[in-house]
Amino acid sequence: MMDSYVLDFQQIDKASLPLVGGKGANLGEMTRAGFPVPAGFCVTTGAFRAFLEQSDEMEAFFLSLAAVKADQLDEIAALGRGIREHLVTVAVPAEVLAAIMASWRRSGEAQAYAVRSSATAEDLPTASFAGQQDTYLNVLGEEQLLEAIRKCWASLFTDRAISYRAKNGFDHRAVLLSVVVQQMVFPEVSGIMFTADPISGHRGTVSIDAGFGLGEALVSGLVSADLYQIRAGEIFAKKIAKKKLAIFPLPEGGTVTRQLPEDRQGQQALSDPQILELAALGERIEKHYGSEQDIEWCYAEGRTYVVQSRPITSLYPVPQMNVPEGESPHILLSFGHQQMMTDAMRPLALSVLRTMIPFGKAAVRVESSFTQCAGGRMFLDITQLFTLKPARRFFPKLLSGIDELIGIGVEEFVQREPFIRSLPRQKGLKRGALRLIMPIAGKAIHNLLFADTSRAVQIVNEWMAARLTEVRTQLTGVVGAERIMRVQEQDGMMLRSLLRNVIAYPLAGIISLGLIKSLTKKWLDDTKTVHVLNKSLTGNVTSEMGLMIGDLADTARRYPQIAEIIGQADNANFRSSLQQADGGDEFIRQWDRFMQHYGMRCPGEIDITQSRWSEDESLLLPAVQSHMRTMEAGEHRERFAQGATQADEAARELIGRVRALPFGWFKAKLMSRLIKVFRNLMAIREHPKYLMMQTFGLIRQALMDEARLLVEAGVLKHEEDVYYLTLDELLQLTQGEPLIRLSLDEKIAERKREYARFRNLTPPRLMTNEGEIITGHRKQKDAPEGALLGTPVSVGVVEGFARVVLRPEEARLNKGEILIAPFTDPGWTPLFHSAIGLVMEVGGLMTHGAVVAREYGLPAVVGIDGATQRIKDGDYIRLDGTRGYVLILKRQD
Repeated sequence: MMDSYVLDFQQIDKASLPLVGGKGANLGEMTRAGFPVPAGFCVTTGAFRAFLEQSDEMEAFFLSLAAVKADQLDEIAALGRGIREHLVTVAVPAEVLAAIMASWRRSGEAQAYAVRSSATAEDLPTASFAGQQDTYLNVLGEEQLLEAIRKCWASLFTDRAISYRAKNGFDHRAVLLSVVVQQMVFPEVSGIMFTADPISGHRGTVSIDAGFGLGEALVSGLVSADLYQIRAGEIFAKKIAKKKLAIFPLPEGGTVTRQLPEDRQGQQALSDPQILELAALGERIEKHYGSEQDIEWCYAEGRTYVVQSRPITSLYPVPQMNVPEGESPHILLSFGHQQMMTDAMRPLALSVLRTMIPFGKAAVRVESSFTQCAGGRMFLDITQLFTLKPARRFFPKLLSGIDELIGIGVEEFVQREPFIRSLPRQKGLKRGALRLIMPIAGKAIHNLLFADTSRAVQIVNEWMAARLTEVRTQLTGVVGAERIMRVQEQDGMMLRSLLRNVIAYPLAGIISLGLIKSLTKKWLDDTKTVHVLNKSLTGNVTSEMGLMIGDLADTARRYPQIAEIIGQADNANFRSSLQQADGGDEFIRQWDRFMQHYGMRCPGEIDITQSRWSEDESLLLPAVQSHMRTMEAGEHRERFAQGATQADEAARELIGRVRALPFGWFKAKLMSRLIKVFRNLMAIREHPKYLMMQTFGLIRQALMDEARLLVEAGVLKHEEDVYYLTLDELLQLTQGEPLIRLSLDEKIAERKREYARFRNLTPPRLMTNEGEIITGHRKQKDAPEGALLGTPVSVGVVEGFARVVLRPEEARLNKGEILIAPFTDPGWTPLFHSAIGLVMEVGGLMTHGAVVAREYGLPAVVGIDGATQRIKDGDYIRLDGTRGYVLILKRQD
């Protein structure tokens, strides 16, 4: 019994985590692997459990803990204080006390010890509770030791520990505490080492912080540390800090903080040979664990000691790529940022997207080799493009239209001399690029200069209808492997078809807009009129969707029972309730007509595993309700008509002013042509995404039909399990082939856990295959002090209350509010009618939210990192869509 209460480090390995927690398991693992770890022992979770069982009140406390929420800070403070005050009165069981004393005497009664807590949910690959419980240094004698152990036990219930568990969904009963008792080392120098750069994410960089005395001064943030960075066995960066303070042990136990002599404050804490030796030790520890490590170390009497090592949980995952040695790092672009949907996706959604990309593939059905997955997101490997010199100059500018920070980051990265020198040369790339670009460019120029563009929307609509009919025909009447192969074929053909048949239309519209801006500035020194031309483009499928939602709101207004049903947002009883309501038949007909056109859409629609509006009608109801609350009947149609009138008047005025210039007849004719092309073709900007979603709707239906058959055959337990398989794996299942390595159930369960973890990650806009996060640095704008800087995408200045919306189905916009969102895709468009301005964390001049904001005449700023956290719900703000900033005028109390 006594052995289960205390274990020596030599008795512990990584499998001992339930007994000794993450910290204790790591120390035992390193000790047994031969790393230089000071000796010690762990008071196990069994001892902690026996201690809690002495209490008659802990059961009631645990019930209270289960009910408390992470943001209930006052309740947490009172509850935590009550538990800690109670635990100091609880007696330590005699058998636990005897086991601790026996181990202490074997280890050395005269030794000084460091006593640290080690929770069972601490220092894990997926979660770090570092700093949540307490540490006691230079503990001397029996009395100090027992007091430190008891305080460690109580520290499981500090305010921050309770809040952290509540926020991250850990059961308070399930998290147990061990206590690490480790012989103290009194170092001359100590610090922290990361075997990957925790700031940039670069996996080949060892980053070391070092200071004098005990490492607690660095961990607690008391002093600045020296920073050394090592890559490929060489020190490539040093920053020597002024180290004014250090923590030292006291003879009677405990520690003291003292000021260092002036002549030592600026000294380099470690010599260069010591730095390289320490880095090599870190790399060996990382290799042992198989993951990047956060290592606490110290240097004493000519020897380096490791006092802790834990996984670095803050790093964004790196895609698995085989990049030849000596080749430049590959630069990877976030597809989610480009598509205005940065949430994590399941394997099936990623597989559909990778198959959709038409480049880097030997056959239409396979996934593109130019795509990589990391952290539940898809990234595009754009490295090979930059072997073409023109691409280095023009592609970053093109990307800036998608997201300014992406464009800046790419531009800065490709200027790095090692990148240019080590670029992989790709034979035939230039010829292939020209073969793709020239036909599109030729059609765009023809549309710009010669074509009758008045029927362009109709022509594209007819082609899209025919294409969709073809997809539907291909996916009808087949099952099993044949159905999955046809899904892959239609998915793989989609973008290539769009490039060949549609893209030249909006491309000509974009070029015409650029020329209008340039010529208006050159001829008239006018930068304002052109923005009015963006309003109310006829034929834009996304704008028409918003107008139809306004029509639904107008119908609902006339019938109080329908308005009440919409407010309830009950998907299960929505249709049956409507059928019994006054006006229900009329509303249902209108609703079904909307779903026929747009039911395949939803927020986050590029993720094919997301429920569509037609499947979960409640997702759309908050948008209808917001429209009813913020607009009068018919107001949306009136605004659209006014926008069209304003655009026509602006066009006539602009042409008239140009006609009055020298050679005005020619300039007016050119300007008239450009405006006509822009107004006729820019509306097609949203059509490619619309066809993608229509195709995705058919593909999703085919995949879910196949999933149902697999459930009936007993292959899958649930239809939604298909979300955690790739298309190739699904094909294997339908062919009766087993999936390798893990059983199907284990594979699905593992991927569900991964997806849950990935959802909490924030993806980078750009990264390399080495894990380095590439961050573009925006130039300072003409903005007030303290303003949040972004990219201006729709002109105008507006002030109002901020409404932070993370999910559109949960939105409750009121009249006069400014929408603050992480991103928007067409599934968010219904909210645009209700807002007076738009702020997004991602996006650029030509992304969905920017285009629609300009059509609606909403001032908009995008690309403000962390906007949904930095701006609080209810803040009164000024949004300047002309200069590109947001200023918080008054904080919400």
